[in-house]
Amino acid sequence: MFRSLDSRDVLLTTLAAAGILLVTMGARQSMGLFVGPLNTATGLGIATISLAMAVAQFVWGAVQPVAGAVADRYGARPVLVGALLLLALGSAITPFIDSAFGLVLTIGLMTAMGSGAASFSVLIGAAAQRIPLEARGTASGVINAGGSFGQFLFAPILQKLIQTVGWMGAMWAMALMTLAALPLIGRLTRAGAPPVAHAEADHGVLRAIGDALKDRSYRLLHLGFFTCGFHIAFLVTHLPGEVELCGLPPTVASWSLAIIGLANIAGSLYAGACVSRYRSKHILAAMYASRALLVAAYLMMPRTEWTFYLFAAGLGFTWLATVPPTAAIVGKLFGVRYLGTLFGLTLLSHQTGGFLGAWLGGLALVEFGDFSWMWYADIALAGMAALVNLPIREAKVTRRLAPA
Repeated sequence: MFRSLDSRDVLLTTLAAAGILLVTMGARQSMGLFVGPLNTATGLGIATISLAMAVAQFVWGAVQPVAGAVADRYGARPVLVGALLLLALGSAITPFIDSAFGLVLTIGLMTAMGSGAASFSVLIGAAAQRIPLEARGTASGVINAGGSFGQFLFAPILQKLIQTVGWMGAMWAMALMTLAALPLIGRLTRAGAPPVAHAEADHGVLRAIGDALKDRSYRLLHLGFFTCGFHIAFLVTHLPGEVELCGLPPTVASWSLAIIGLANIAGSLYAGACVSRYRSKHILAAMYASRALLVAAYLMMPRTEWTFYLFAAGLGFTWLATVPPTAAIVGKLFGVRYLGTLFGLTLLSHQTGGFLGAWLGGLALVEFGDFSWMWYADIALAGMAALVNLPIREAKVTRRLAPA
């Protein structure tokens, strides 16, 4: 998989990061399954629960640059340990909550901060500093695939737990699964694996942020990633509601989410491989354009379970496969010294879109009785994202010749 003198260390470091992301993304991407049971148990209403989910989407992104900066300064180990403990605690106490404020506190803040601080910015940043340049694209694809595999595993498991032991028991089980990821932190950040030396000027994190925000390409990258967040958060939160509107059983939603995760394993690995062969901005433009076409096709198809499964497979291929090329562009523009911080800022833009996707989806359902306007907005934003990535400044990929 990786060609370097330390290929075993590279592989184990990558798999450790992928395993942590498997748990945090699996938990986060399955939260939409709890919207209906939470509403039935608490009577708080879909709009109120959607607001808590929307706050979670934003907080998940807002914590990433902060967690990335702390990890860049003090190391990833304390950040990841605290993050997993917070995610587990938030999941464990959510069943005892029966108010809007309480849901915002547990789901919107605690679980979101925990899953966000143990997510892409810290994990990819920590791995990139320990992995040679030529292996980073593939490694980021594998790490990203770990998060997708988590969604594939968690969605059907949690749905089955909700049906058998209730949503409270499913929440407590999720807390235990989160704690099971703690041993992987030692493998990723072990004392015997110092960061790979990279010849990059270090003028401090504030200077790095200021220089990045002045860069037009970096700002355009944020715009495209905003759309990605809108799209993903809307579907993760409201796909179960869309399935219910179509008169289909809840298992269609859980299996659709699982199929998205499974398809994105292939998509993430493919995207990671493409990063070393093509310009990342072109990869992103193609992904966003494909989403606009897929949503348009979905709106013209009959609402059957196979329609949802095919739609999920198509979308899943690009679901979070946008992460490797986005991280690659940040690394190309600014190096990896502060990759955790700068990539974390792009994830903040991603989750600003995520906040709007989750919240506006709930409002649309309350006001109009369905999600039609959200689908139209999704098409328009995906088309816009495809276009804004094209002017990004990125050098052509130079392919290395194999040694004779």
